[in-house]
Amino acid sequence: MMAEITRPAYADFDAPAKFLAIESIVARRLKEHPKAICSYSGGSDSDILIDLIERTRAMFGLPPVDYVFFNTGLEMQATKDHVKATAEKYGVTIRECRPKISIVQVAHTYGIPFISKIMSERLEYWQRKGTPLSVVEEYNSAEDKPAKFEELNQRYPQSKNVLTFFCSCNFKGEPYDNAHLTQLCIASSKYMLDFLSENPPDFQISPKCCTYCKKQPAHKVQKNYDMVITGERQAEGGIRAINRGDLLAEIGNTPCFYEYGEQFRLRPLYYVGNKDKAWYKEHYGIRYSDAYEVYGLTRTGCCGCPINYKAVEDLEKIRPYEPNVVKAAWNIFGKSYEYRRKYVEYRQRRRAEEHRDPAQIAFEDLEAKE
Repeated sequence: MMAEITRPAYADFDAPAKFLAIESIVARRLKEHPKAICSYSGGSDSDILIDLIERTRAMFGLPPVDYVFFNTGLEMQATKDHVKATAEKYGVTIRECRPKISIVQVAHTYGIPFISKIMSERLEYWQRKGTPLSVVEEYNSAEDKPAKFEELNQRYPQSKNVLTFFCSCNFKGEPYDNAHLTQLCIASSKYMLDFLSENPPDFQISPKCCTYCKKQPAHKVQKNYDMVITGERQAEGGIRAINRGDLLAEIGNTPCFYEYGEQFRLRPLYYVGNKDKAWYKEHYGIRYSDAYEVYGLTRTGCCGCPINYKAVEDLEKIRPYEPNVVKAAWNIFGKSYEYRRKYVEYRQRRRAEEHRDPAQIAFEDLEAKE
């Protein structure tokens, strides 16, 4: 059972009270750890974050914060233009950092993401280890599931993450119930196991593009700072919404401020919801990049990333303005887009079949045989 993190009172405040509380948190942490660096992506969360930091700095006379923009090599011109405009607006330098290995090279060498980072990571291991999907049937049919899990773990060494993912259990082999399924279990993606079995991917799956194009460059740039500031929000969902209370409670930290190795991590917007963001944008007159204001996107992130379920839809919104970026994204991630489309169609068909009259299904099967 994961330990629960106590939700701070300000997390449930309405704006502007919530932002007043956040300003005091930012001021306190910058005083304690003045050698700080902030990741700026050019997205809407980053726009709120940099404005909040710079206003707080001005109010409390705090030292400057260094800003860095990680250019993966597949960025919209709208984003690059906005980064430049933002630096000029606040009178700061936003350093651009590029990866040593291009996103094209990473995709060709390691593979491309599918559905989520966790899904991509586990499926990468699965493809590499060659663990058969039949392990799930073995595990499910066993009376002593922990014992069966240990047996499978011995039979397929160094595959524990794959086994827990496919069997929807913890590292002791104890099955999760439906209430505790998370992205760490394949069962959280309806019919995914059956889909993989019936439609094995014909391309390599991997989340390594994030590792090589964002995480490694970030680690290199940030390693000499006392504190790293980022704009993650719990409301974004995905891995950010997973409760890691077991980890944070052990070291006496909170999701918005914690110690990581020899550094401190500050996430001032962690408890900021979409309504809070809308209030802040209106109140302080923030203008997002053309990707939002002109193209009509609701989020940016890594352009064309297949983890975004709306990636293909968003690329069509971008196409009239930046067709070359769209072409590049399809060349890199096209197989993942098509595989997700196939999965969505499969899931819809299975759901429809579950709600059909069994008598009608039997009649159609009889007709097909005749």
